[in-house]
Order: sequence, then C-alpha cells, then structure tokens
Amino acid sequence: MPPAKSQYTIDVHGFSQTERIILKSIFNLSARRAPKFVEFMPAVDSTMGSAPDVFLVDAEDASAIADFRQKNASNARPAILIGDTDHGIACTTTLSRPLQWTKLFKAFDLAVGINLPNQAPKLEPAIRITAPYEKTQPIIAISALRPSVSPITPPQISDTAAQKLASANHNLANNMASASPPDRPFNWVLVCDDNMTVREFMRIKLAPFGFNVDYAETGEQAVGLTGTKHYTCVFLDVVMPGINGYQVCKLIKSKKGAAKTAVVMLSSKDSTFDKIRGTMSGCDTYLTKPVNENRLLEVISKYLPTNA
Repeated sequence: MPPAKSQYTIDVHGFSQTERIILKSIFNLSARRAPKFVEFMPAVDSTMGSAPDVFLVDAEDASAIADFRQKNASNARPAILIGDTDHGIACTTTLSRPLQWTKLFKAFDLAVGINLPNQAPKLEPAIRITAPYEKTQPIIAISALRPSVSPITPPQISDTAAQKLASANHNLANNMASASPPDRPFNWVLVCDDNMTVREFMRIKLAPFGFNVDYAETGEQAVGLTGTKHYTCVFLDVVMPGINGYQVCKLIKSKKGAAKTAVVMLSSKDSTFDKIRGTMSGCDTYLTKPVNENRLLEVISKYLPTNA
C-alpha cells in the first residue's frame, strides 16, 4: 500500500448547485483534519500529471456516471457514490442522501485506506490485534513493542473486513493526533447548554476539526468563561437556569473585542419573534434544535474559518 499522504484529492462528478455548495464547505472544513481532502481540479492537477485519489459521484446523474466510468475504466481508484445504487461498479462505497459531512469524512477515510483493491492493510508496529477479528467491530489496542517481540501477523480477512480494519486504524491515529489540539489564536469555541445530550452532540460534531472547546451549563458560567478567554464562536442555548441566552449574548457583545466573537443561538423555538429577539440581543445567527447537520456545517464554515 502506498504511504499515507497529508492531502488527498477528490474528483467530483455531478451534483446540484446546492450540493456543490455543501461539498465546498466540507472541503474547506477538511483543512482542519489530518489528512486533508481537497477537490481535484482537472485544469490544474491533470496538467501536472496528477490523478485523483478518490472519485465522488452523483449516482443519480447518468452523465456523471458515464464520465466517471470513462475516467476510472480500470477501477484503479476507489469511488464514493451518492444515491441508492452502486451501478454494479467495483471498489465503491454507496451513501444515501442527504449529504452529511460526518458520513463523507468517514467514507473519505475509508477510501484512502484501500487505494489498492484486494490488499489487506498493513498494520503499524504500535498497533496489534489482541483478539480474534470480528466482522462487526475490530478490536485493537495500543502497546509499545519490545525489540524482542514481533508484531502479530493479521489473520486472513475478507476485503470488506480489511476495509473496516483500515478505517479503524486510520481513525485511531487521527484521534491520537488530535487528543490535545494546539491553543492557536482565535481557535477557542464555547458551547453553553444545560442539556447534556446537546453538549455531547456538539462535542461529536466539533471533534473532527481540532477546535479547543469549553463547555458551560449555565449562563453565569458562560459569562465567567468569556471574561477570561477569547472565543471565536459561542454556541448559546436560549432557555437555561438563571440568566437566559439573550441576556448572556448581550453581556458577551458588550465586552471589548466582542466584534471577533460570533454568537450562535440554539433554541427549540423557531418563531419569527424568537429569531428577532436573538437578533436584537446581538447574536450572529440562530439555529433551531434539533440542530440540522448541514446548517451546523454552514455555521462552522462561516464563523470558524480554516485560517483561524
């Protein structure tokens, strides 16, 4: 298997204008991750002799499928098809609509782990199988190997199992690399919500991008934290014990330097009046709970730029 790269290119075929906008945001956000995924630009990359690492194809667009078949006639590159069928094409992963960045990131990770078909992944020396491989979930452990101990040879497994194991190993490496993200300027995020489920949801959604994230359960805690640290973005629940989100937003915006802090209101109330209240309190945008993943993606892309 070729050595891992810091950046992979995705050749996109088909998709509506709206989905293209979503994909552009996904590629922008992938700059936060390791490895990065960027869109393949035929006019530039092809002239330099480069070929895409992965194809991303609209399975419901006949012309996109035809173009993809022509460019990947030998099935030398993995492909991700968005739709309800794989059209009998080998080396593909099929995802249903709507486009969700969390699923695409997982599919990208899986694809770059299996660039060569029918080849089991090579395990890094620090990763060993500690129990018989199970199809549903690979069991792996981290251990430092002594010089006298040789890595355990992985058992013979199917292509599908190999893909899953490659994905697990890759994700494990990413998690280790991002366990302690650097405290870069203007790269702190605050999530304030008294609901633990919402805080956990936000933790999972923000995790792939390496942001430094603080959490608060009350408005008072949020005000205290913003008084000691600069946050690029604050996700703020409206209804909380004590002072509410509107009051917290006004207090945050009244502080010096608050012009660089975006406040995103989170609320189960979606009436025009509630949104106007949020605007009057100084919030930058308003998200209705349960939070739509694509809307959250747009907010992260807008208020947490990749050059933060």
